Amino acid sequence: MNPLLEVRGISKSFGGLRAVRDVSFSIGEGEIVGLIGPNGAGKTTLFNLINGVFKPDSGSISLAGADITGAAPDKIAHYGVARTHQIVRPLNQLTVLDNVIVGACFGPQELSLKQAVEVAREALEEVGLAQRAPALARELTIAGKKRLEVARALASHPKAILLDEVLAGLNPSEVARMIEIVRAIRQRGISVFLIEHLMQAIMNLSDRIIVLNFGEKIAEGTPAEVARHPQVVEAYLGDPNIAEKLMEPN
Repeated sequence: MNPLLEVRGISKSFGGLRAVRDVSFSIGEGEIVGLIGPNGAGKTTLFNLINGVFKPDSGSISLAGADITGAAPDKIAHYGVARTHQIVRPLNQLTVLDNVIVGACFGPQELSLKQAVEVAREALEEVGLAQRAPALARELTIAGKKRLEVARALASHPKAILLDEVLAGLNPSEVARMIEIVRAIRQRGISVFLIEHLMQAIMNLSDRIIVLNFGEKIAEGTPAEVARHPQVVEAYLGDPNIAEKLMEPN
């Protein structure tokens, strides 16, 4: 599998806190890679480094061979990296459709407004929100707002999408629907990098798992390998016999 997103030796400190320490990995085209670890492990900071919210102190990030290290978020979106946020951030005073049109306008294709509307409607259809297009974004449920964020990211036609806890706060049926959406994203050839604390879901969704602890990568491998890794069990999972349970299909 050809690498699409490559992170090499990335580090970031805030004052005396080393939030991310010399982390390296790659994500292939159309691959789903999970990112797990305890609270405060550096997961969201790593996302923020990839999509330009923070500039790394050292290391490099490339997408499809292009160096995107330290570029501004709008430039990185133009290169083809989209993301959602752990705390949903819809434009509450705009309609659901207008929220997604904004995403379409920030992608690499430089769409006209008419084309952006068409792309936005397609993205809403993909996440099951087409019927809510005229509604104000603030009227959606938490599950709806999470799907709206995914639609807004998809509308930018990304090569890679970063999903920050898209399953958090959802009930079982909403989780199942979101898992279907993530798998459909991969079917389009888009690479998916996701943070998630719902362990059974991320273990069954991901081709590979990366584990952070105190800003350092302590493990990387298939879900089965990671679930049995002694450092991962000690730092995060807690139960040495949990692997079989986590690998049961949803």
